[in-house]
Amino acid sequence: MDDSIFTPAGGGRFEPTKHARGPWDRGALHGGAPAALIARAFERTQPGAELPVARLAFEFLKPIPFAKLGVETEIVRRGRRVQELAAELRAGEELVCRASALRIQPVPEGLPSSGPQPAEQLPGPERGKVTRFALNRDAGTSLATTGMEMSWLDDPWALGPGRVWMRPRQPILPGEEASPLVRLVATADFGNGVSAELPFDEYLFINADLTIHLWRRPRGEWIGLDARTLLSEGGTGTTESVLHDTNGAVGRAFQTLVVQPR
Repeated sequence: MDDSIFTPAGGGRFEPTKHARGPWDRGALHGGAPAALIARAFERTQPGAELPVARLAFEFLKPIPFAKLGVETEIVRRGRRVQELAAELRAGEELVCRASALRIQPVPEGLPSSGPQPAEQLPGPERGKVTRFALNRDAGTSLATTGMEMSWLDDPWALGPGRVWMRPRQPILPGEEASPLVRLVATADFGNGVSAELPFDEYLFINADLTIHLWRRPRGEWIGLDARTLLSEGGTGTTESVLHDTNGAVGRAFQTLVVQPR
């Protein structure tokens, strides 16, 4: 069995393994896998890698296929205080995902904290129940079942808001430990599944994008999701997740959903 989520394919390309599979189409990837790959590329983009990432945004233009994927990044806005990055993910010549990142100068140390805590701290991952979970229970090998370890604080099969801790079971690339930011991005794309409001076998609720706002740098292996989905008849479906590490809340993730009967 492959022991990573992607493998190098030469020429700056990466080939997904079965651990990258998503729930909606056996021939497509889970959005968290390519998003994590892009986040890795953003972290390595110089100059400016020392600046903390404040925002990440991913637009999934179509299902990401099981194919060799190429990631290209560029610095769109250069500055000492604010830096904007852009990325394109391609399968062959086809553009399948666009992404952006905002890196900003950190708040100076020694300033007093202002305002209330942004979210109540989640009970730690040791308080959860380790569960092999996927929306499609017969998923076999996928990012949900074999790519990520999950410690659930709530019933994973219940509809409605959900809380879970996650960490990768497999490295993104062979022999390479994922950074906390990469772990966070891989986890954040699970919000719509964690907080599913509709039965998976009757409805599609696929996220067309993923936007993450960070209050500070994430730390450690485990990333917690406190996720909630909101559906508006005749309008849109959205998922909002508060992101945690074991030190407290880190930021929020937002997903716009395509909701349809099967």
